[in-house]
Amino acid sequence: MEFTDPQIDRYARHLVLPEIGEQGQQRLLESRVLVVGAGGLGAPLLTYLAAAGVGRLGVIDDDRVELSNLQRQVIHTTGDIGRPKVASAADRLRALNPEVAVDAHDRRVTRAGLVELIGQYDLVADGSDNFVTRYLLNDACYLAGRTLVSAAIMRFDGQLSTFKAHLAEDHGGGPCYRCVFGAQPADPKQSCADVGVLAMLPGVMGALQATEVGKELLDIGDSLSGRLVLYDALATGFRSIKTRRDPACPLCGEQPSIRDLTDVSYGDTDPLCVA
Repeated sequence: MEFTDPQIDRYARHLVLPEIGEQGQQRLLESRVLVVGAGGLGAPLLTYLAAAGVGRLGVIDDDRVELSNLQRQVIHTTGDIGRPKVASAADRLRALNPEVAVDAHDRRVTRAGLVELIGQYDLVADGSDNFVTRYLLNDACYLAGRTLVSAAIMRFDGQLSTFKAHLAEDHGGGPCYRCVFGAQPADPKQSCADVGVLAMLPGVMGALQATEVGKELLDIGDSLSGRLVLYDALATGFRSIKTRRDPACPLCGEQPSIRDLTDVSYGDTDPLCVA
């Protein structure tokens, strides 16, 4: 592909990186990423992916912009209050980079059609604040054969990992979300709405999440598959914990019992919640 003069200017800092260059930038332009949630994590995640030139971004969220969101969900403005978050986010992304195609999915994340939707994208990035959504996405990504980059935040703490259980270990595969965190909690822990979250924390974790998405798309650096990164904002400290496949995992273990999303009860009546 021949880059236009505006593209050369826009992506100049990528083009001079030996790890990216023209071939890598072309790869980004041809990539498709589905982002779940246009909230605290989704805001920096979507912004940096659009700025980097990821060619197609899907964003799924059924929420409307509220005043209380604006403390941390920086992709929205006061004038967007009452609008669908996916519409508000899409406007900002198109203004930032008109080359990026944005698919605005104004809907909840439920099992209906989810595997098929995920199959339209190369990778999924989870920015939800809901165990139901996280487990559902984990299972759907595994069944669709797609990599999942998952981040979570609460109060002053964040966590981040990449899940590629659909791949063999000698091809970069590792544990799935169920391997690391066990069975879906019957009584989920409190959410950010209950206990609060530092305004700047989603920016830190969302930017890190965008970095891992970019690395996976470009196939550069060390993947977070098999590692869980924990961030403590008050101590300004990071910890990296090794994670392993669980042979007894009902999804990706030696004797799986989850072969379809209908094999699991997720509690589909719970709404998608984004931090």
